[in-house]
Amino acid sequence: MENLQPIYCRQKSFYGKAKIQKDNNSIKLISYATTVAEIKNGQVKIFGWYSVTTTKHIKEFLAQNGFTVGTKAQLEKLYC
Repeated sequence: MENLQPIYCRQKSFYGKAKIQKDNNSIKLISYATTVAEIKNGQVKIFGWYSVTTTKHIKEFLAQNGFTVGTKAQLEKLYC
């Protein structure tokens, strides 16, 4: 497991609160010890919007993996 590093947002760090777990055919985003998103076989699944910070983590995760990022409402239409 590795820390998600902010590249596309203005934050300097996520302070270890967002982690990436890579398996054979999936990448999971873990925010505050909860799996909140997964990319598997090129498809995104978002499991919940727990806080504003978790939403930032999800947007960064998507951007770093080449997926469209937008408002929360747009993301819900695309990936939920």
